[in-house]
Amino acid sequence: MSYSLEKTPKTPFVKFDSGSGAFEIAGKSIPENSAQFYQPIYAWLDNYVQNPAPKTDLKIQLDYFNTSSSKCIADLFKKLELISKNGKGEVSIIWMHDENDEDMQEAGEDYKSIIKIPSFNITSFKKE
Repeated sequence: MSYSLEKTPKTPFVKFDSGSGAFEIAGKSIPENSAQFYQPIYAWLDNYVQNPAPKTDLKIQLDYFNTSSSKCIADLFKKLELISKNGKGEVSIIWMHDENDEDMQEAGEDYKSIIKIPSFNITSFKKE
């Protein structure tokens, strides 16, 4: 079972594969109503955390997100946090940002400080 959404100018690409535990979010997150956009993702994750893959890897690469999305992203991380808290598997988050984007680097560091997932890595890349 998997969950996916195509990228739009205001919403990110989302692909969650429950079989492999490979999760990806990329693009911009500036939907008109962040709570409404993220609600189906939360519903899918609520089911996934009951019986997750042995290892869940989320790669997240956002170019930009608005204030209301920031809380939604934190809530998404907290749902993944339940997997390791409940001893149901390992979780790793890879927060990727453009090497010149200090705001996105700081956002990753902020999330890392509040989310209790042992493997939360922040990595930069060079935009071509």
